[in-house]
Amino acid sequence: MTRSYELENLINIEMLQTVQDNFSDSVGFSLITVDTDGVPVTRPSGFSPFCSKVRIYKRLRDQCQHCDRVGGRTAVKESKPTIYRCHCGLIDLAVPIILRDKHLGTILAGQVRLEDEYTPVIRQLVSYDDSWEDIAGLPELYESVPTVSVKKLNSAANTLFHLANYIVEQNYSNSITQQLHAKNMEVVEESKRALELEKSLRESELKALAYQVNPHFLFNVLNAIGRLAYFENARKTEKVVYGFSDMMRYVLNKEVSQFVTVRNEVQHVGNYLYLQQIRMSDKFTYSIDVPEVYNSILCPFMVLQPIVENSINYAIELSGQESFIKVRAYDDGTDLTLEIEDNGDGIDPAKAKDALEGKIEHAGRGSIGLFNVNQRLVFSYGNDYKLRIESPNTPGGGTLVKMRFPLDFDIVTS
Repeated sequence: MTRSYELENLINIEMLQTVQDNFSDSVGFSLITVDTDGVPVTRPSGFSPFCSKVRIYKRLRDQCQHCDRVGGRTAVKESKPTIYRCHCGLIDLAVPIILRDKHLGTILAGQVRLEDEYTPVIRQLVSYDDSWEDIAGLPELYESVPTVSVKKLNSAANTLFHLANYIVEQNYSNSITQQLHAKNMEVVEESKRALELEKSLRESELKALAYQVNPHFLFNVLNAIGRLAYFENARKTEKVVYGFSDMMRYVLNKEVSQFVTVRNEVQHVGNYLYLQQIRMSDKFTYSIDVPEVYNSILCPFMVLQPIVENSINYAIELSGQESFIKVRAYDDGTDLTLEIEDNGDGIDPAKAKDALEGKIEHAGRGSIGLFNVNQRLVFSYGNDYKLRIESPNTPGGGTLVKMRFPLDFDIVTS
């Protein structure tokens, strides 16, 4: 059997991007995930204004990239998270993603200052360069970089390490399971290879069992932060942490079935919209009008968030006006219809058609989500249940996306 140990083959990059964005929003760290060659596989999350400006200057940008490489190599060599000071004095951390002793990639995070700047426990992997201090505006931006405690820094590093490696291990285990099923269909001709696959499956199941502890560690850390925020009367921080915790629980605790209730899907999107609203300083409002009578209706897992995320990326973030996202539901006696509406500048009908057919490449981030959701709806219910996109394609005209689910749909088991 040929195994592919490439990161993009073992993890859904869209899901990784969502986890990365939400983690950044919740703890105030910048994050980006790179492959074994240091090439980004996700978009940056939460980069600080200071670091963004530093990277405008080629010499300093080269030092940043060198610092990232050194931190990444150190983390891989030690097979654990590495916390270190960058050449500008900020605190960074490198978290290796490892599967069966093979390095798949690295999560680079940080861009923060320590509450006690003179703590001796942080390594200086590259030489400090004070030349940035003479560049206009940079000292002021440096002072605006958020500070964290050493305890929070270590908790974030360990949480990222357990979370990323748990996701990879689980996806690898699922992949092995699917391959085993396919090979068993040819058991006579492929008996030798099937036995090898079964052995690999047993190994991966044992590894996955060991990782079952790690999500509990993640949730315990988040709950501890939430309780701390409660006692410090930081109620908004408490709500953000618990919202992020609920999102991670929803993503990571997904069972074998590909279907969930509308209630769970809508609650997940509500948490996502709340975190985005906090991240964007209330740049938009949102409403969710889904009557409780639809709570138990089944729908495919994670079909709603990609559509809402598309509105955030292309309607809200690019808009200079008061923006909104509305999620509502109704039925015609046969099907439940979920609508997602925004008041952005809309989309050209031809581009919408291409997005649904998967004809737009990675440059159109949202189009990938639209295509995947559309394919899953068609696979689950048939061609009559394709996504519908309506837009006048005018400034402020907005976009309306509709998806339908049968009211009496049930999962067939055998």
